[in-house]
Amino acid sequence: MSKRWALPVLLVVMLLAYLLPLGTHGLWIPDETRYAQISQDMLLSDNWVSPHFMGLRYFEKPVAGYWMIALGQALFGENLFGVRFASALSTGLSVLLCFLIARRLWNDPRKSFACALLYMSFTVVAGQAGYANLDPQFTFWVNLSLVALWFALDSKSTGQRLLSWAALGLACGMGFMTKGFLAWLLPVLIALPWMLWQKRWRELLLYGPLAVIVAIAVSLPWALAVHAQEPDYWRFFFWHEHIRRFAGDDAQHDAPWWFYLPLLVAFSLPWAVLLPTALKQAWHTRRQASIAFLLLWLLMPLVFFSLSNGKLPTYILPCLLPLALLLGNAVADRLQLEQGRALGLNGLLNLVLGLTVLLALVYLQLKKPLYELELHNLVLVFIALIGWIMANLLQAFRPLQCWAAPAFGSLLFIGLIPAGLPNSVVSNKTPDQFILEHAQELSQTSQLMSNDLGAASALAWRLQRPQVALYNTVGELKYGLDFPEARDRRITLDKVQQWMRDARKQGSVGVVMRVKGDEELQEVDLLPKEGKRYEQGNLVILIIPKEAS
Repeated sequence: MSKRWALPVLLVVMLLAYLLPLGTHGLWIPDETRYAQISQDMLLSDNWVSPHFMGLRYFEKPVAGYWMIALGQALFGENLFGVRFASALSTGLSVLLCFLIARRLWNDPRKSFACALLYMSFTVVAGQAGYANLDPQFTFWVNLSLVALWFALDSKSTGQRLLSWAALGLACGMGFMTKGFLAWLLPVLIALPWMLWQKRWRELLLYGPLAVIVAIAVSLPWALAVHAQEPDYWRFFFWHEHIRRFAGDDAQHDAPWWFYLPLLVAFSLPWAVLLPTALKQAWHTRRQASIAFLLLWLLMPLVFFSLSNGKLPTYILPCLLPLALLLGNAVADRLQLEQGRALGLNGLLNLVLGLTVLLALVYLQLKKPLYELELHNLVLVFIALIGWIMANLLQAFRPLQCWAAPAFGSLLFIGLIPAGLPNSVVSNKTPDQFILEHAQELSQTSQLMSNDLGAASALAWRLQRPQVALYNTVGELKYGLDFPEARDRRITLDKVQQWMRDARKQGSVGVVMRVKGDEELQEVDLLPKEGKRYEQGNLVILIIPKEAS
């Protein structure tokens, strides 16, 4: 790939793969509906300082990630594309960072193109590009901080070095305002051992304060503003979201220390078979400063998150860019040496994986159909699987000529699968589409209520009405509901009938219920029986008319 065409090709592929699928499927619960509603709340209330979820205080994350999603909705409308645009943009910028640092590391157009294409086509990276949450944004800021760190370490002039350290500070400040203190910790975990190994700690002491000053200048105005508006914010955010999550005995999402090792392999698809080759080559060349930096970038966050009590798969997304750089370096070297064995094996494994999934789908469809009268969805899934199979067939049998084929198979697969899922999944996991079908009737009601936070946030977002009463559910809104002015938002079983009588005196009531078992059936039985009822999957919409005077 020549210098002239490498970047334009990457940009075109990114636009097609990341932007086109954004509006093809509803918002997934709980994450997408939550972030869509919180950012919409900023637009409706004009409160850009403290996050509120359905009008209730929600201090689990800082504010910058919501700003970006809100800006997407302000620019493109309060729709699926607008909600997800920030994730696609952040992932695309991470791809460009991968291209830039690869060019700086090796000054080889083929390696720059290979690294960026591999990173772009990791299934989890491509999937996050079309998923509205804060992880793609936080990953971009962490990536920017470490790319800036390498540029600072590799710069020859004082001006370039100062600019790079300032960019590092900017990235740390924005990362902190997106997801918290980890944005400051992760660069230190890599920079400190590398500088000590290279005996450049004086440089760290000389220029490091510039990054700290810039990071503080970026984040301090908001930090002071949120403290002035909500004095309890920092207590809750620091202890609940950092100390308890990472070190507490009751940490959320507890998992064993090895939790991330198989995930790292899975996240590297469709290039997983190349991992041993790439890591072996990196280990043999670890005395090179650049390779040592990439290994620290890969391993230090992995070790840190493995030692944490609370674990989520997306925590290790910042490890994927250095992994792509090591893989791209190894792939380009194999191509130059015309050694296609590892590439062929990679294509063969992916081919077997794709054929297995295809045969399993055919078997299930014949025995116990997943798709019923859903030919369009089934066709999309078959196109995605056939694309994956054909792309990897090319790599398996023409590894040197078609080495990049799995990337396009992966991007096609990730782009089509969400739109091709069976209605049984879509109905239960993307309630905003069902709500959209009945939005006109729901918008005419004077009160809204739901027994499920995911459905409630989808309802609030679709109707642009945050004030949804929460029926026998608390979940992650416990903190916000504990404030005196918010307690009337929580409707318990013993109070629902009185609440309903009072609400119906003012007008009709719209209710979105998730009914999965006996407890939810009991909740429905306590509601008035008159009115309209619509069902889809385990979701029920009730339009209960105003009580006759």
